[in-house]
Amino acid sequence: MDEPTSAAPLRVSFGEAARVWAKIGLLSFGGPAGQIALMHKELVDDRKWIDEGRFLHALNYCMLLPGPEAQQLATYIGWLMHKTRGGLVAGLLFVLPGALIILALSALYVTFHDLPAVAALFFGLKAAVVAVVFEAVQRVAKRALKNRFMVGIAAAAFVAIFVFGVSFPLIIVAAGVLGLVGSSIAPTLFPAPAIVNEGAHATTVIDAMERRGELAHTKPSRARTLTILGAFALLWVVPLEALALAFGRRSVFVEEGVFFSKAAVVTFGGAYSVLAFIAQRAVEQFGWLEPGEMIDGLGLAETTPGPLILVVQFVGFLGAYRHPGTLSPLAAGVLGSSVTLWVTFVPCFLWIFLGAPYIEALRGNRRLHAALSTITASVVGVIANLALWFALHVIFRTLEPMSLGPVHLLVPVIRTLDPLALGLAVAATVAMLRFHVSLPKTLGACTLLGFVLRLAF
Repeated sequence: MDEPTSAAPLRVSFGEAARVWAKIGLLSFGGPAGQIALMHKELVDDRKWIDEGRFLHALNYCMLLPGPEAQQLATYIGWLMHKTRGGLVAGLLFVLPGALIILALSALYVTFHDLPAVAALFFGLKAAVVAVVFEAVQRVAKRALKNRFMVGIAAAAFVAIFVFGVSFPLIIVAAGVLGLVGSSIAPTLFPAPAIVNEGAHATTVIDAMERRGELAHTKPSRARTLTILGAFALLWVVPLEALALAFGRRSVFVEEGVFFSKAAVVTFGGAYSVLAFIAQRAVEQFGWLEPGEMIDGLGLAETTPGPLILVVQFVGFLGAYRHPGTLSPLAAGVLGSSVTLWVTFVPCFLWIFLGAPYIEALRGNRRLHAALSTITASVVGVIANLALWFALHVIFRTLEPMSLGPVHLLVPVIRTLDPLALGLAVAATVAMLRFHVSLPKTLGACTLLGFVLRLAF
């Protein structure tokens, strides 16, 4: 299953799928744009598990949800192919490699973060990820922006969030309303649902499954919905109650569990959208981190596979490490990291297993498809904003806020330009876009080169 195929296989076994999900989890660098692009290449282009229309329909839904959309997209497709166990394996393998790396790096951070060699190691990686994210934005835009109207939506979303500081949820709501209303007034501006455009012959694995009647689990069921709600309520609440009994309700573990449970339901737009909220509370209210350490955690999350929201795992580790109670600092850090990870990702599986059957049932609804397509176009603009935000923070050491009436910008201080970071980022971008150098090779080369240059200069 590691080689691209020219035609879709008739079936994909659970074991084969698990190996592919593990590969995707290990290579899921570059934030949501890069991760979605990687999944599209693996699942749509190379393996033909799912067609373009169905992939984008699932992506549109995941864009609406709080939490990491790329991880939820993997869960959705895994669920389509192999029911609940398929969704669990796809979602868990997407998170697990990065979570283990972040756990190890968090432990190393509290011990060695002041060493120049450690900072140099991540310098080159950060510059490479700038190229990865911009390349991924380009690939996602090619898929989602089907006409000039959708390009205009993406541009408007970029200006709204980058220039005027409009919140991500407001952009999503406005795009959805525009799609619902606009599809009735000017339907030609919006792409038709994939189910309307599909031919009579199955061309993907999921098409073949549907023809054989193997997608019965995707049909909505009230009993199934109630069962899922009950099961996930227990999975979410019982561990927190156990921690309260073991360590007390005022322990750092319970505080982290409750706080990150709340954060998990407001993380629309991924890690960046909730970064300021988490940083402020973690530093000022709870005293888990020192000022500036959130950016260090974000840098770790940016340069490891998996969702960027894994930055909260770093926060959970440091908070518990510094408030260990009766445990050793290291044991407390591991427990705090685990609690944070649990309450952050349990809701991600809930949204998919609960809502995906209803979204599948509405796959041919033109108005819903128009709304979701418009939302996806707006998210392209939002992701472009995030890519630019990250590039500015890597290339310049200092950014200053500037406000002129309704305009709110982060302006780089020119004298703080880092020429080494700029040079590496440009070189990585040329390598990927012009010469099509692979992601692992680009990351590896930039890490090595950045390490040498940073220590030398």
